[in-house]
Amino acid sequence: MSRPLTPLGLAVLRLLADEQMHPYEMQQRIREHAIDHVVKVAHGSLYHTVARLAEHGLIEPVETSREGRRPERTVYAITEAGRDEARARLREFVMRPAQEYPCFGMALAFVSMLPPAEAATLLDRRTVDLEAKLAAHDSVVDSLINQGHSRVSVIEVEYLNSRLRAELDFVRALSEDIKSRRLDWRPPNGENGENE
Repeated sequence: MSRPLTPLGLAVLRLLADEQMHPYEMQQRIREHAIDHVVKVAHGSLYHTVARLAEHGLIEPVETSREGRRPERTVYAITEAGRDEARARLREFVMRPAQEYPCFGMALAFVSMLPPAEAATLLDRRTVDLEAKLAAHDSVVDSLINQGHSRVSVIEVEYLNSRLRAELDFVRALSEDIKSRRLDWRPPNGENGENE
């Protein structure tokens, strides 16, 4: 492949390693199995990814059918080259941490532009959102386990939850440090920072 296999491409190959299916089924499985919690799936990107994988010989069409007035549906299967590429890319993802640029890290780099009281309030609001996400993810894990899925099929959500819990602990502690004035709040370039 000319470009490395994307996370969505890897997800498609993983689904097809289990069984042949058409893109609409893939989209449903991605939602059902909470893959969209760990892989960005923008509108139309799944179909583009499927076309790209087929173009590179990593998947192949095995059947095309039409039901009534519905559009034609092509069922795809993974090829041996697709299995090899998926395993190679998966090894890289597991072995090597990628440099990521999360928006929250960027926001923290510039948080001193805000008055301390506002920053603490915004962090408190973030804790509510994090708590809600944790509850939702726990519900997804419980639901999938109750449906008979093995733990290995939900470890990505467990990983997300551990990251969310760590972030929640950090955000709570940071908010408390701001409120108790344990955090030195000096805005850049001599701005008049309100130490509220």
